[in-house]
Amino acid sequence: MKRVVITGMSQISPLGANREEAFEKLLSLKNCVKYMPDLEQYTRLNTKLAAPADKFVIPSHYNRKTLRTMGRVGVLSVVSAEEALKDAGLLGDEIITNGQTGVSYGSSTGSLDTLIDFYSMMVDKEVKGVTSGSYVKMMAQTSCVNISLYFKTTGRIIPTSTACTSGSMGIGYAYEAIKNGYQTVMIAGGADELHPTQIAIFDTLYATSQKNSTPELTPSPFDKNRDGLVIGEGAGTMILEEYEHAKKRGAKIYGEIIGFGTSTDGTHITSPNRDKMKSALELALKDADISSDKIDYVNAHGTATIQGDVAETNATYDVFKRAIPISSIKSYTGHTLGACGAVEAILTLDMAHKGWFCPTINLNNVDDECGKLDYIKSQGREINTNIVMSNNFAFGGINTSLIFKVHI
Repeated sequence: MKRVVITGMSQISPLGANREEAFEKLLSLKNCVKYMPDLEQYTRLNTKLAAPADKFVIPSHYNRKTLRTMGRVGVLSVVSAEEALKDAGLLGDEIITNGQTGVSYGSSTGSLDTLIDFYSMMVDKEVKGVTSGSYVKMMAQTSCVNISLYFKTTGRIIPTSTACTSGSMGIGYAYEAIKNGYQTVMIAGGADELHPTQIAIFDTLYATSQKNSTPELTPSPFDKNRDGLVIGEGAGTMILEEYEHAKKRGAKIYGEIIGFGTSTDGTHITSPNRDKMKSALELALKDADISSDKIDYVNAHGTATIQGDVAETNATYDVFKRAIPISSIKSYTGHTLGACGAVEAILTLDMAHKGWFCPTINLNNVDDECGKLDYIKSQGREINTNIVMSNNFAFGGINTSLIFKVHI
């Protein structure tokens, strides 16, 4: 089996348009949630909150021809991938196009505005809005395909459109592709754009926060007075590389992926299953061939929903059997859906390198129903660690766990 290391990272999120901005925003201990006046136009939409990636600007070298197959989620994905390849020192390298590089990337959906083109055709009985790019922008694999097209990769394509685990699954499957010798380099991660229909989905489930007049106070994962999640947007990309290849070319190495676990509940489409969440974490530990006491920090999925927080934290305690330090980045970014697994994993690695881990903001009183863990709150925590875990869970009962070794 091959060793798999991370040689490039890039993120676009409500925290900022790059990793440096994002980390500085984490240090400020302030969230990125905003009241969105545009949401007032939708009758019976309760929440008016979101966390846009509003510092993102499309680079000037992306011309009309380049963008014709990309909706916003495609653009976020490709720009993030480009920055990650630059960071890895591989942008323009022949390995990207010679079949040794693949793409493992996902989003919850494609660009939803494109659906209007198809809807108008069915209502007006006239093909007027549908173009050659309509389906490409809308399709679930749009992130994967646009990355491959833009960088001219010819290796494996692994679309991971698994809702809130799209990013973490993208990283996990990319890791397995290199570990098993199928690829030398993988462009991995996930993205999602902010769209009112995605907000409405969670609103109909009574899962969104309605603190419309106090956006700075929500979401509040694990808090007994939490009232739901906030939707965000962004993209996160990791460049994964076979260790010997990275070492030979003198690449900087951020860390190594040593464990990946994934499982499905097989019980309910939206209600989380504590036991199956637990199994994903256990599978990651088994893959890493380490015991849980080797891990010093867990980045939680931490959506600030009642059922999700309770199931996840108790599953985490079931695995660790101790009060392990844990926090949720979603208290800053909101839920970036398909991007969260990648954005949060990247920030977790950055925090581990700094030896500083963010608190869950807006966490004042931990819900008694949550697992007995060491919830980092109020202020950041200095932890000298070499191994960290990042977990994500999605509709459909899809569970993922990634384990990173920081210094190899």
